[in-house]
Amino acid sequence: MKLIPFSYVARNLWVRRVTTLLTAGGMALVIFVFAVVLMMSEGIRATLVATGQPDNVLILRKGAGAEINSGIARDQAAIIESLPGIATDGEGRPLVSKEPVVLNNLPKRSNGKPSNVTLRGTSILGLELRPQVQMIQGRMFRPGTSEIIAGHAIAKGFRGTGLGETLHFAQRDWIVVGIFDSGKTGFDSEIWGDSEQMMAAFRRNSYSTMVFRLADQSALAGIKAIIDNDPRLQVDAKPEIQFYSEQSEALATFIRILGMSLSIIFSIGAVVGAMITMFAAVAQRVGEIGTLRALGFRRGAVLGAFLLESLLLSLVGGVLGLFAASWMQAVDISTTNFQTFSELAFQFKLTPGIVVQTLVFSLFMGFIGGFIPAWRAARMKIVDCLRAV
Repeated sequence: MKLIPFSYVARNLWVRRVTTLLTAGGMALVIFVFAVVLMMSEGIRATLVATGQPDNVLILRKGAGAEINSGIARDQAAIIESLPGIATDGEGRPLVSKEPVVLNNLPKRSNGKPSNVTLRGTSILGLELRPQVQMIQGRMFRPGTSEIIAGHAIAKGFRGTGLGETLHFAQRDWIVVGIFDSGKTGFDSEIWGDSEQMMAAFRRNSYSTMVFRLADQSALAGIKAIIDNDPRLQVDAKPEIQFYSEQSEALATFIRILGMSLSIIFSIGAVVGAMITMFAAVAQRVGEIGTLRALGFRRGAVLGAFLLESLLLSLVGGVLGLFAASWMQAVDISTTNFQTFSELAFQFKLTPGIVVQTLVFSLFMGFIGGFIPAWRAARMKIVDCLRAV
C-alpha cells in the first residue's frame, strides 16, 4: 500500500501552527502534571532509599512500622551488640549505634506554623555508620552535652535551628553547634544529639532502634537466625536500605494515585481538544482528501496520515510538558511522611523511565483524540470529497 509522505503530514501541522500550538499547549499542561507527579513520587522514593547503606542493618521492635513506635530495652541492646558478624572500627569497638528517635514540634521559618521534626540520639559511631553525612558548618556535638546538629533542610526551613541558635525542648536548652548535609537523603530532615542526653531529657529507658554494620554482608542470615531463636529478643533485623524503601511506599503510592487520577481527569479535556482540532482539520481539507484518494492513496493511507498528524501533535505537547517539568528538579519541597508523621524534605527527580512513561501517555492521548477524526477522513468517498471543493 502506497503511504502518504511524512513531509505532507508535518507540513499540515506547520500550516495550522496557531491551532497546533494551542492544542499542544493544552496537552503540555496535562503532561506537566503527569510528569511532576511521577517526579515527586520518585523523588520521595530516591530520598529515602538513598538514606540507607547496603552493609548496615537496622533493628526494630517486632511489629514496629517506624522508628518512633519501636522500643529496644537496654539489656536487649547489650545482647545485640555482642552478636557475631558485626564490624568493628579502628579501635576494635563494634560499629553499633543505639538510638532514641522522637518527634518534636517546631515552627517553620516561612509562616511560623508548627510541624513535626525528627530528633535522633546518636554518637560518633552513628556518624561513622553514615558516611554520606558531612558537616558543612560548625562541628559535631560533644558527647555528654546539650549540643545538637541539624540537617541542612531543617536549618533552612525551621526557626531556631540555624548555626549558633538555641532550641528549647524536653525542659532544657539545646545549642545548635553544626549543620550537616547527607547528600539529599532523609537525614537532611533530622536533628541529631547525644544519645544518652536525649534519653535522659525525654525520660526514656529504652532505645528506639539500633544500627550496626556487617563485617560481611553474607553474615546477615546468620544474625537474623540468632535473633529469631533468642526469646529475649523480640526484634526484627532488616537491611537499612530495605527499611527506608518500605518507609517511602505509603507516601509515594498515595501521591502517585492522586496524581494519576488528576492527570486522567485533565487528559479528558486534552483529548477532546485534540479531537476537535483534528475534526476541524478534516473539515478544512475535504478537497485534499479527495485528491489523495484520486491519486491512488487508499483508505488505510489516509487513516494513517491523519492519525500520524494527531500523534505528532501530542508529541509536541509531550515534549513541551516534559521540558517545563524538568525545571522542577531545581525546586526543594517538603511534606509529611505518613509513616513517621514528620517533615521530609526532597527534590523532584526526572528519570529516563519517567520520560518514557510521559511520552507514551502523551502519544496515547494523541491516538485517542485522533482516531475517530482519522477514521472519518478515511471513510469519505472520493466523489463526495471532490464535489465539496
